[in-house]
Amino acid sequence: MVTLESSKLFGQLPPAEMKLLAQLGLEQSFEPGQQIFKEGDPGDGLYFVKEGLVEISVSVGRNFQHVFSQVGPGDIFGEMAVLEDKPRSATATARQKTTVHFIPRADLLSLVGRSPTLAMALLREVSHRLRAFNGQYLREVLQAERLAVVGRFARSIIHDLKNPLNIIGITAEIAGMDNSTPETRRDSTTRITRQVERISEMIGEILEFTQGSTSEFILTPVEFPFFISQILAELRPELSPKAVTFEMPAPPPRAALLLNPKRLRRAFYNLITNAAEAMPNGGTIYLRFALRPSEIVTEMEDTGPGVAPEIAERLFEPFATHGKEHGTGLGLSICKRIIEEHRGWISTRNEPGRGAIFTFGLPLPKKQ
Repeated sequence: MVTLESSKLFGQLPPAEMKLLAQLGLEQSFEPGQQIFKEGDPGDGLYFVKEGLVEISVSVGRNFQHVFSQVGPGDIFGEMAVLEDKPRSATATARQKTTVHFIPRADLLSLVGRSPTLAMALLREVSHRLRAFNGQYLREVLQAERLAVVGRFARSIIHDLKNPLNIIGITAEIAGMDNSTPETRRDSTTRITRQVERISEMIGEILEFTQGSTSEFILTPVEFPFFISQILAELRPELSPKAVTFEMPAPPPRAALLLNPKRLRRAFYNLITNAAEAMPNGGTIYLRFALRPSEIVTEMEDTGPGVAPEIAERLFEPFATHGKEHGTGLGLSICKRIIEEHRGWISTRNEPGRGAIFTFGLPLPKKQ
């Protein structure tokens, strides 16, 4: 059993003050599971644990108590409500057979007013307790954020995988029908292969982003009109059931760019699927192109509601998302990274009465 004289808080008091403290206090005993005080009770005094173990908890929701501290022999508890003269902000429960020394609030404050030594010791104890609570709070917040990010990642991955898996399933059924032709089976094989490649690319992107490193990046000359035609041929069958169509006022300019087709396809896919999700009842995606002296500029506009003002400034940040049931907001940050890997740029803007508008430039190869 720890006595007042041997405690780190009260052990420095002069004998006269120690004697007074002992006279002021009241010894109390509690059985395991017995509540000492609960949230909302008056802050009527300070408790010094002589033996046993006390659990400090706060209510979270209606039926859950979150334990954030345990105090044992030589420790104090209940001091914050006493100093602030406010109701208890937590519940104290004996976890073992516990004996405490209870000091009424008025007597404690009177003694603190007469004893600078006790006032300083109590101040140090409160400061130490606040530091410990802050540290624990930060650890718990970080852990909660990590778990939330993992959850959002999981939902995003599942959501992104659904589309290609659904296409694979439907295409496999069509290819397996008794009346399917050899040409239908060949087309189905091609579509299934493309979707498997998409799944592989998505997994690679997620691994690359989480590891914070970029895989080997090789650029090869690719005719830009051919690249765009491949993208649209791949995405039209997927977006057609959603009543989403493409419109190109003019064809892409004829030019060969240095591209990594798989990587850039992922950027186009993210932008186009984001646009489709913004138009749940269908709509149109406009693709416009401009040939400039040093680059090709692509503008992509949808007929959705546009970019929400509260998210516009950080749209390309990882995990920035708004108004979407699924997704982590990772897609646009990956788009930005991919386009910048191609030494290009990307931006977005809002205009009254128009949907989201994304503009990005890809550099033309330097003439030798």
